[in-house]
Amino acid sequence: MYIYKNLPFLVFTFIFAFLFSACGYKPSSYYAKQEMQGNVFVKLQVSLEDPKNSVLVKDAVNKILIQKLDSRIVNDINNADVIMNLAISSVSITALQYDKEGYNQLYKAVVVISVNYFRKDNGIKKSFTVDGEYDFSIGGETVITETQRFNAITNASNKAVDEILSKIAVSSFK
Repeated sequence: MYIYKNLPFLVFTFIFAFLFSACGYKPSSYYAKQEMQGNVFVKLQVSLEDPKNSVLVKDAVNKILIQKLDSRIVNDINNADVIMNLAISSVSITALQYDKEGYNQLYKAVVVISVNYFRKDNGIKKSFTVDGEYDFSIGGETVITETQRFNAITNASNKAVDEILSKIAVSSFK
């Protein structure tokens, strides 16, 4: 009789203990933090085609490393525990849609960023690429302006940079 009276409490306690102690889930940012632990030096290979966008990519990666992974960015490669190299591998803009007169109206910008990093403590080099896409319209214009091109590449680069965190986490298992 006593067990039946306290059965809901016992079941709730068992389920509560099982849910919070049996689950070994860790978010991907945990593994990325482990991979980028210590001082990080970010080296940028400036693209001759898009030097402004190259600098924006480095700034965005620095922001992710600092805000999401709590990494310490250093300016001297000798003080770094992790050396990360970034480069814009390719930039392409392709037409997606034409108007009645045959002019291009909708475009897609695709940016591919090459990332490789080296941890001094274990001597292992890892590399991967990320890409970002951004669709944009030029409105009533017939030619893409430099401002539209810059904004499209910036938005595509930001989408690619957002993918870097998960790629670092995945590469930590290799």
